[in-house]
Amino acid sequence: MDNLELKRKACEIRKGIISSVHAAKAGHPGGSLSAADVFTFLYFEEMNVNPENPKDPDRDRFVLSKGHTAPGLYAALAERGFFPKEELLTLRKVGSHLQGHPCMGHTPGVDMSTGSLGQGISAAVGMALAGKMDQKDYRVYTLLGDGEIQEGQVWEAAMFAGTKKLDNLVVIVDNNGLQIDGNVEDSASPYPIDKKFEAFQFQAINVDAHDFDALRAAFKKARETKGQPTAIIMKSIKGKDVSFMENNAGWHGKAPNDEEYAIAMADLEKVAESLK
Repeated sequence: MDNLELKRKACEIRKGIISSVHAAKAGHPGGSLSAADVFTFLYFEEMNVNPENPKDPDRDRFVLSKGHTAPGLYAALAERGFFPKEELLTLRKVGSHLQGHPCMGHTPGVDMSTGSLGQGISAAVGMALAGKMDQKDYRVYTLLGDGEIQEGQVWEAAMFAGTKKLDNLVVIVDNNGLQIDGNVEDSASPYPIDKKFEAFQFQAINVDAHDFDALRAAFKKARETKGQPTAIIMKSIKGKDVSFMENNAGWHGKAPNDEEYAIAMADLEKVAESLK
């Protein structure tokens, strides 16, 4: 898929994020929007997945370690055809399979139930180790927040992955610089993120999260690297493409009201128009 089409898909995913969070009157739009481009790249170019066979044992796996950004994952899964896009409007509703955090038992395409920060990467490492033990070719991808990597369990998992030379594992860090309390470096600075992963025997690659050429090159390098896992650290914009949400920590975990929803959708429609 060419970059223009990927950008169009990413815009549709961002619309899905805003629509679902608005309908739910709750959720986490900021970090979902910052990760929308990597969701797009993973599901429309990088990963071997099939919506018609979501439990294929040979599929690539994805673990959303920062599980609160489920609106972004759900929007990507719907856009890819795992379930109807109309179902996004049932987010967090009683009886819906789209709960506030991903649930592998209820949602097609979700490979791991997540939400407790720091734990998703451990599950991904386990999946990658299982792939090696079973001599399978599938790859495992996991997305973490930069606030999430303040959790010690992240580094226990990284130590194990590096020791076991899990070159079928890609850890992606969404480095938008903001967490629920504000700037990540004011809470407990994770910097330099790349050097930390390198100390745990990872290949570390820094990229612009919103540049599809940069993402393509990074994931290609990860696939070609043998004998060590890869960490892709993406510099991103929290709330990307929604004017009043960009770089605003206040939009980490709240829903837009009707007026804000209209503004947000108008912003995204302008982006869509620019891509025609």
